Amino acid sequence: MDIDAILLSLKLAAWTLVLIIPFGVWAAHKLVRLDKGKPWIEAALALPLVLPPTVLGYYLLIGLGGKSIFGVPLVFSFTGILIASLIVNLPFAIQPIQRAFESINPEIREAAQVSGLSHWQIFRLIELPLAWRGITSAAVLTFAHTLGEFGVILMVGGAIPSETKTVSIAIYDKVQSFDTSGAGALALLLLGISLVAIAVSYGVFGKSTYYRRAKTNA
Repeated sequence: MDIDAILLSLKLAAWTLVLIIPFGVWAAHKLVRLDKGKPWIEAALALPLVLPPTVLGYYLLIGLGGKSIFGVPLVFSFTGILIASLIVNLPFAIQPIQRAFESINPEIREAAQVSGLSHWQIFRLIELPLAWRGITSAAVLTFAHTLGEFGVILMVGGAIPSETKTVSIAIYDKVQSFDTSGAGALALLLLGISLVAIAVSYGVFGKSTYYRRAKTNA
């Protein structure tokens, strides 16, 4: 087991969640209310889903090359792969939350406005609690996807031990060196984490759906 790679992947996934979920909530809420140019903005945010990782990685490598923040280079560094991770995970963080906001009955917002609540109060007291399933789903998908991301991370960060060498890159290195047992152990770990994350998500939402249907039928 490459413990350093595992810890680095968990660190990258944690930082990605902390930074992207609040942005995802804000962006999704804005998109729900947006009319002009909405299809183009949605298409731009969904590009990481369809672009080959090498294409996205190339543009990030060119865009971040030679630049730094507070003296820290953006390529071949943890800061660089974090920026890459944030961009790659935009659709996973925004789309589930946007769908959750869109599913809220407009009459609920209208009733809240008639009651004298401000836009911030409606968002904080009504919309956020109703959209919690979408936010949780976005967090689970982002976490699992970050752990398994390979192409973009490799192009932007390389494979520097304890700096940019994540679990997925460690698996690739072990396969290249014919260490099939080490690669298999890391691959099994990623498989287990991803399966647990998705199972928890499905369990929460499936149970909620079951109880909601039961109450409706009753």
